[in-house]
Amino acid sequence: MQKIGVALSGGGARGIAHLGVLAALDELQIPVAHLAGVSSGAIAATFYAAGFAPAEILRLLTSVNVARLMRPAFSRYGLLHLDAVEQLLARYLGAQATFADLQRPLTLVATDLAEGVSVYFSEGPLIPPLLASSAVPIVYRPVEYQGRQLVDGGLLNNLPVEPLLEQGLRVIGVHCNPINHAARVTNFRTLIERTLHLAINANTLPRQLRCDVLIEPPELRLYRPLGYRRAPELYEIGYCYTLSMADQLRALLLPA
Repeated sequence: MQKIGVALSGGGARGIAHLGVLAALDELQIPVAHLAGVSSGAIAATFYAAGFAPAEILRLLTSVNVARLMRPAFSRYGLLHLDAVEQLLARYLGAQATFADLQRPLTLVATDLAEGVSVYFSEGPLIPPLLASSAVPIVYRPVEYQGRQLVDGGLLNNLPVEPLLEQGLRVIGVHCNPINHAARVTNFRTLIERTLHLAINANTLPRQLRCDVLIEPPELRLYRPLGYRRAPELYEIGYCYTLSMADQLRALLLPA
């Protein structure tokens, strides 16, 4: 049987669809040998690799007071602190958790601001790279770790297929950022969202072509990156769309 790797993109609230995708992969009995994730995809991948069922991760997410995670930083590097996010992750994953504690191999991706390169983490402490992978520039302060200033990995690589391809795995890429070509920029907020969306999406296009199967639910284009209140809908979109691709996904298990 072929070994399968799954790469999960960033996408803010749209990343909740990853949980539905993972639930469907479980139902289809697609064995996941390795996960790679960035930003919201890093959070979904980490909890799944730690042994949490996708529906349980959704329950934990919807029980969180998102406003509590948005504490102002008042610093020159970012608008918000990551302290509350760090406490939340430590509560469920363990403050001293390491990659070796996970039930499945995992690679997380962050961006080194000084060197301008992607940095991949798959061993050692778990929480710092996870925070770094999710630290959206300007919104959150950079994470100081291993002598680097690290921010959201999606800035340079929003579909991290490389760690999976290097192992010779067949790759399922899950991209939760389809572009809504009918969207209109009407204010400063939508201008920022659209600019970041277009810039980040550009780095995924060549990586999408390297996936054996690409899961990109088109319905996600209608959802905002901060639409966390619609979490159950996002989960269901990922779940149903993945089940609709059952034949393609099962074909990955066949000999080349």
